[in-house]
This record gives sequence, C-alpha cells and structure tokens, in this order.
Amino acid sequence: MRKFLFTIVFLIVLVAVVLFALRLFDDELTEIALVPDTEFVEQDPLASSTYQDPDMWFSRPGKGAQNDPARWQPAFADPEARETRRGSAQAAEPAAAPSPEPTSPASEEVPRFAVFFVHPTSYFDARQWNASLDDEESQNRARLMVRGLASAFNQASEIWVPRYRQATFGAFITELPEATQALDAAYADVEQAFDFFLDSIPADMPIVLAGHSQGGFHVTRLLQERVAGTELQSRVAMAYPVGWPISIEHDLPSLGLPACATPEQAGCIVSWASFAEPAEPGQFLRRYAAIPGNDGSPRGDSPILCVNPITGLLGGEAPERDNLGTLIPNDDLTSGELVPGAVPATCRDDGLLLIGNPPELGQYVLPGNNYHVYDIPLFWKNLQRDVVQRVGAWQQMQSQARP
Repeated sequence: MRKFLFTIVFLIVLVAVVLFALRLFDDELTEIALVPDTEFVEQDPLASSTYQDPDMWFSRPGKGAQNDPARWQPAFADPEARETRRGSAQAAEPAAAPSPEPTSPASEEVPRFAVFFVHPTSYFDARQWNASLDDEESQNRARLMVRGLASAFNQASEIWVPRYRQATFGAFITELPEATQALDAAYADVEQAFDFFLDSIPADMPIVLAGHSQGGFHVTRLLQERVAGTELQSRVAMAYPVGWPISIEHDLPSLGLPACATPEQAGCIVSWASFAEPAEPGQFLRRYAAIPGNDGSPRGDSPILCVNPITGLLGGEAPERDNLGTLIPNDDLTSGELVPGAVPATCRDDGLLLIGNPPELGQYVLPGNNYHVYDIPLFWKNLQRDVVQRVGAWQQMQSQARP
C-alpha cells in the first residue's frame, strides 16, 4: 500500500512538473512542433491565366449556391435549446433576455457590392513553409473555414475567395527569415488573384476586402501596397481584416483607410481579436510586440485596433443581449446554428476584445482563452448586418458627392 501511495504521489508530481514545463516553455515547444526546420524553397510563379480557372476559387460567381461555401446561410437554433448551448460557465449566471430574432438582411434592400475574402491558415505541416494547392487536407479544411467565416458576407452580389499557396502556421510564431519568405510567396498568389478579381467585377461596383488571421494579414498588405493613395481607394467601401492585430500607431496610418468609429461610417477598417475571461494573452502580445509595424518601428505595447463587433463603435462594450447571433458549429464544423444573446463584447484598453466567460464553441480554443479561431462566428449575424449597413452608407455618400 505504501509503495502504491508513493507511486500515486510520484505520478501527481510528475504531471505537475510536466504541466509547469509546458506552461513555462510553451512558446519554445510550440515552435519546435510547428516551425519547419527545412530551407525555404522558392515557389514557381503561377501562370498568368491561373485564376481564370474556376477551380482556383473556393467561391466566385457561377459556382451555384450548393457548390459555393461562402453562400451558406445558417438557421437560428431552436429557442428551447439556446440556454444549454450558451455553455456551462455562463449558465451559472442569470441570463439576460435575448433580443427578438432579427429579420434577415435579405428582407431589406441590400446594396450591390463585391467581396474579396482571403481565408485563414489551414496548413499546419512543419515539413515545408508553404502549402501546395494539391494538399487535400489543408484544402478541405480551408473550404470548411470559408463556409463558417466568409458566409457572414453572403448578402454580397459577388463573393470571391481564392485558393493560394498559404504559409504554414509555424511562419507566424518564429522570427526566422524563411517565415517572411513564406508569407511573401503566399501574398504573391493573393495579389495575382486580386488582380483577376478587379478585372472581373463591374467597374462601378463597390469593393469589400475581408479576411481572417493569415487572410487578414494579406488584406492589410493589399490595403498598404495596392489601395492606399490610389484611385482604387475610392472604390473600397469597407475592409475587415479580422483576427490580425493592427497597431493603431504603427500600422493603421499606412493602410489608407481610418478605423471605423461609428456603425454608420463607411470606407473604414473593422477588426478585433477575441479572448474569453480570464484572458491570458501573453504569447499573443509577445508576438505582436516582436513584429515591427508597417512604419518599421517596434509595435511594443501600442494599442491594437478594436472595433466592437456588436456596436460597430471604436472601443467600448456591449451586453450579450445585443449579440444578434453567434454561429455555434457542430463537432466536425460542417454546419452550425445561430444563437442570439450568447456572448458580450468589450474592447480592452490594449485593444483585445473580451467576450466574458468561455462559451462552448468547440475544441479549437487556443491557450490563454484565445478564441481566435472563432473571431467571426462569435459575432456572425452582427457582421452580416454590419457590412450591409456600411456599404449602404458608402453608396449614399457616393451619390451625395456626385454633381
């Protein structure tokens, strides 16, 4: 019995030591597991006609609603099941009565606009720096991401979501020069797809640029290199680089568009990065601080852009009852349902978006209560409304400016 007890104590101590080591060295262990230790291999440029092929797009006009993941429209959950889907952490508190289910934007007058959406990282292999287009696992995962994220823009007249040779996840957690090369290579594909998008949409149609995570990074680069200070800037009705931290001091001035300050404003930028409470964003903020801003200066502790996805205001807070619908995915992410009043939103002074107690959305919550994967699903219905409202405001502004 004594040996048995000693064994139990030893195992408990061993587990505690392992957990402590993982917590202490989580950055290093993550880098070992996910950052390629191979040389960067230069990619051959895509042929100039590559994006003429409909198969090079997850979403684009002509695919049909059944074959276009961005055209998916989730339904609202059964009202009786809502409280159980809110998560056990929130169920312990008195729940505020959710607002009545909103009518779909489809029942209102929706302005004409085209969306160029860049999907987030779906490639996690550490054997090479960029995914190939025939990597079936990453492509299937990207298609699911488009279904859950780009679908928030499904009121658009046209949605274009390109396939591209994305940088692997490890490129975002290291300062190796190969990481920059991998991101440059991925951006080259995105830029080529963007050129085809511009050539394909009507010349008078307003443009919305959107993306998440790696996609948000590429969108900010398009804003900086292709939009800011050009004639194209006057056609960009909105930009949504969600989930990519934008320094108000060191990044925003180079993007050509201001931060959205009110829900009626157009021609501006909306972004946020979601954490549940208690938030432990140490790793996230360390990486943010380590990456130089667009002005070449260290970002340090400069505030991150946070436009509240519930209110549409720069900063501030909103109660959960004003959340029009959180997209709760099923286990394999192939579907989901909308639940109103599920999570609140508060922009912290440093720019992180706090969403209250951890909601039960699935297994992809990152360490530190980081809800990065769910940035858009958390506020899916509000985002769907937001883009329609802002593009409408942009069109009204344009018509008033005409002689």
